[in-house]
Amino acid sequence: MSILRLEDLKQYSDTLRTRQGEALDVRFVEPRDTDELQHYFRSLTTRSRYNRFFGAISELPKGLLHDFLQVGERERFTVVATMTVDGFDTIVAEARYAFHAETSALEFGLSVDDRWQGHGIATALLKNLECRAAALRAEHMFGDTLRSNQTMISLARKSGFAFVNHPDDWKLVRFDKEINVAPKDIPCASWRLAALSRQAVSPSASA
Repeated sequence: MSILRLEDLKQYSDTLRTRQGEALDVRFVEPRDTDELQHYFRSLTTRSRYNRFFGAISELPKGLLHDFLQVGERERFTVVATMTVDGFDTIVAEARYAFHAETSALEFGLSVDDRWQGHGIATALLKNLECRAAALRAEHMFGDTLRSNQTMISLARKSGFAFVNHPDDWKLVRFDKEINVAPKDIPCASWRLAALSRQAVSPSASA
């Protein structure tokens, strides 16, 4: 059972900052984002798309695009990070995560527009995902990346993740981090409130 009321998803948004102090709005994807989300993936370099999906694609296949837009279904969520670029609200990064209740784990993947890499966006987005993991009461979070993706490996290492061999594919490496944050200590205000609200409604959830 979802810990979030799906009809209230629009209230969950965060304003982060790039390394240069620019505002970065992070929110759940909406149906109105369909065309821009597809444009975002098309605009990534071939290498960035390969690193994100572990395969050669030029855009999101129809089925995968549909999955990305189904926020909350089977505890899977997609967020986009937007900035005002040349006067337009523009997607500059995305992340997709899934909560696996049977293992209390949050699995995630993310990408950043090549033109905006090096601005600290991935670091800020990853910290935000840790808040979301804590609000979901995940005990750890993990991601997979290609062994050749040194940028993601460096980011994960700097963010305190431990590395383990991937259980199924030797070309991939898995990075994992324990999440041990009480609801009242979640650093992201919106997710702290979400976790505390759930705790107040269902005290047994924190048992």
